Amino acid sequence: MSSYARYGKRIVDVIIASVALVVLSPLWMLIMLAYTVSFSFPVFYRQERIGRGKELFSLWKFRTLLNKPGTLQQRRFMLGDLMRFTSLDELPQLVNVLNGNMSCVGPRPLPKEYLHLFSPEQQRRHLVRPGITGWAQVNGRNSISWQDKLAHDVYYVNHVSFGLDLFILFKTIVILFSFKKDVSLQEEKFTGTN
Repeated sequence: MSSYARYGKRIVDVIIASVALVVLSPLWMLIMLAYTVSFSFPVFYRQERIGRGKELFSLWKFRTLLNKPGTLQQRRFMLGDLMRFTSLDELPQLVNVLNGNMSCVGPRPLPKEYLHLFSPEQQRRHLVRPGITGWAQVNGRNSISWQDKLAHDVYYVNHVSFGLDLFILFKTIVILFSFKKDVSLQEEKFTGTN
């Protein structure tokens, strides 16, 4: 791996996450107030995900589904839909970045139950810290197959660079402001490489 991947990437992550947390702190407070006045508790959602080196960590998000039994569609609520549509539910992951569990850019961290389903080539996605956004997210996200997503993840691992990270961050911002329809609840679970 390049010196950027080994050392520089972490420095860039800490700088971006620190600045973003300060700049976005008023928005963070506004979101928490919205959850409070709408009695949408708990505010945060935590799930074990696969990190670098296949180590598990707790990923944090603003909760976007009701905390009750039922299908994903039955558990939807208006504030949660808005959070998913704007991707603001991902904001707490900036704390994951500061803690060293995640990077600003990298393969999205997947649930621990997927760990045994990856092929040896796909396991390469765990050579780097998972990211808030990544190469797969700016190349189709939920509209592409799992095979394509994982191929994009491996491509990223093989080509990590400062320039690629900047491009992904820029393209992520463009996508966010395009306000595309959220289809994340329609994503099928990964069942293996077939």
